[in-house]
Amino acid sequence: MGFDVIGQFNIAARVVQAAKDQGVLIATAESCTGGMIAAALTGVAGSSAVFDRGFVTYSYPSKTEMLNVSKKTLNAFGAVSEQVAMEMAAGALQGSDADISIAVTGVAGPGADRDKAEGLVWFGLATVNEVLTRQQHYGPIGRDNVRMATVETGLQWLLDEISSR
Repeated sequence: MGFDVIGQFNIAARVVQAAKDQGVLIATAESCTGGMIAAALTGVAGSSAVFDRGFVTYSYPSKTEMLNVSKKTLNAFGAVSEQVAMEMAAGALQGSDADISIAVTGVAGPGADRDKAEGLVWFGLATVNEVLTRQQHYGPIGRDNVRMATVETGLQWLLDEISSR
C-alpha cells in the first residue's frame, strides 16, 4: 500500500485555503507522525496566515509538559488512547492562538505497544466548542505507510471540519 505525497500536498493546500477563507488558525499536536502534519501544512505557500504552531510530543513527559496531558491519563490508558488524543488536542488549542487543533497518537510500528496493534492511531480534533476523537486501524502496513496514512487522514479531517463552518 503506497500513499501519494502529491495528493497529501493537495489536501494540505486545500486545508490552508479553507482556513484562509474561514479565518481559522490551526495548531497541531503530533506523536507518531513526528511533525509530518505540520510539515505538510507549512509546505504550502501562504500557510503562515493560518498555521499558528505545532507540538511534537513523542514522549510521555513531553505530552505532560507541553500539552498538559494528565500523568494519570497516560498511566491508566497509555499514550495510544482516545483519552490522550482528546487531551493532546485540547492542550494544543489551549497552548496556542489557534481556533482548531488536530492531534495524533498511534503505533506506527514495527510491532505493537503493550496490547495495542501496529497501525492503531487515535485522532483528536479540538475547537473552542468541542473535542472530537476518531480511531483508525491501518493494520501492519509498515511504519512509513502508517505515518503517511495518518497525515492524510488528519489533513482530510481538518479540511472537512474547517469547510463545514
